[in-house]
Amino acid sequence: MELLNSLFTWIMKKRIHQIELFMKYPHDVQDEWFQSLIATAEATEWGKKYDYTSILTPEEYKNRVPIQDYDHIKGYVERMIKGEQNLLWPTDVKWFAKSSGTTSDRSKFIPVSMEALEDCHYQGGKDMLSIYCHNKPDNKVFTGKSVVIGGSSQINNFSPDSYYGDLSSILIRNLPFWAEFKRTPNLEVTLNPNFEEKIDQIASITIKENVTSLAGVPTWNIVMAKRVLELTGKENLMEVWPNLEFYGHGGVSFKPYREQFKQLIPSENMYYLENYNASEGYFGLQDQSGSEDLLLMLDYGIYYEFLPVEHMHEEHPQTLALHEVALHKNYALIISTNAGLWRYKIGDTIRFTSLSPYRFQISGRTKHYINAFGEEVIVDNAEHALQRACQITEAIIKDYTAGPVYFDKGKAGAHEWIIEFEREPRNFQEFCEILDNTLREINSDYDAKRYKDMALSFPIVHNAEKNLFYRWMASRGKLGGQNKVPRLANDRSYLDDLLKIINQ
Repeated sequence: MELLNSLFTWIMKKRIHQIELFMKYPHDVQDEWFQSLIATAEATEWGKKYDYTSILTPEEYKNRVPIQDYDHIKGYVERMIKGEQNLLWPTDVKWFAKSSGTTSDRSKFIPVSMEALEDCHYQGGKDMLSIYCHNKPDNKVFTGKSVVIGGSSQINNFSPDSYYGDLSSILIRNLPFWAEFKRTPNLEVTLNPNFEEKIDQIASITIKENVTSLAGVPTWNIVMAKRVLELTGKENLMEVWPNLEFYGHGGVSFKPYREQFKQLIPSENMYYLENYNASEGYFGLQDQSGSEDLLLMLDYGIYYEFLPVEHMHEEHPQTLALHEVALHKNYALIISTNAGLWRYKIGDTIRFTSLSPYRFQISGRTKHYINAFGEEVIVDNAEHALQRACQITEAIIKDYTAGPVYFDKGKAGAHEWIIEFEREPRNFQEFCEILDNTLREINSDYDAKRYKDMALSFPIVHNAEKNLFYRWMASRGKLGGQNKVPRLANDRSYLDDLLKIINQ
């Protein structure tokens, strides 16, 4: 195993030179991918519609092709699911990643081409290991197994040759043999559609293995870890897996989960590496130990544009190319990909922290914010305020969500929070005050609306019962995989659903 570990580590570290090249020449790499994507899709139905053969520059592309969301491409996707090809992308597309829905649909199905699988999603996974091996050359991660909690996948109802499922399940089902060899448990258990049964099976099987790494959404890894501890009677995961050394996480911000993982894995040598991947593509990796910034991955078959959030609701908003972005401004991410997504708005916002190389932080979602009163509170604001409240009151948050309380009979509005704690704050009222005061410090719009309670009164904060969010997600069929608790909403739909459970 030591020899195999050395071989894998050497192979993974070879990729670092290529990463350094696109860090040094980012604009050249993006220009090459732009030309390649346009040329490849010239003969598709979409390419003919917008006459890709005559597009020579990014400016022509921006002027000719409007920004898209899922509702714009839904008709194409439905035809692809039924077996039609060469619509958005020239090679056969047989996989569709099932993701959370739009205003008009419960679910959306994102096309995943073989190029996207190989050159984007799998390359991102390999690069995560390459960066880890580079940053920690004395690692032993390949001497044991990796636990990855996936979703489920099934043949869809429209065509025997096309499949849909959670992105993680699509990736696991198509893993190369060497990656499958290092993973536990087996494919049947990993893709079990019954999430609670699957967690029991994973815990029962993996406690007998030499697990050296974990991967996946923090929420579901915590559920699995607690079940492992229940079965073994151990205090923490290091007592079960003494060689555990690496966790590659993504899907949600790690800030609310950091303290929980410190308790579950009380090891100074545990290495955490964040990745930014979604059904639409793999976009960023935490390449520097000790920094929360993500490196923008520029050679995965994706051409990037950046839409300033203040212009998002304009009729013809103007995007910026990579060389035009500025530091510390919020941009909605617009992508064109090797799966046939063209100028597609994925719904995330980012903020650049470095322009040489291009590093960033995820600041929120274009739809996950509270702006019922002009306060423009984004997820990044919420995470920052909650983190400070937890530090001062020695609390640990398990999950949370928040939304507006509207004006009623002359009363001011408010923000209403439902927070489930892993460890209760030593003083709940102090926690709420720090949350409110920090939001006022970091968000001038929120502070202005809170002035003398004229528009916004002091927030309403519920100390939720244990496992509330787990039960709620289960009732919505949203356990496991890429599913995650929505943090902020500009309406009360999530809040009201949860309050019904609380008041039962």
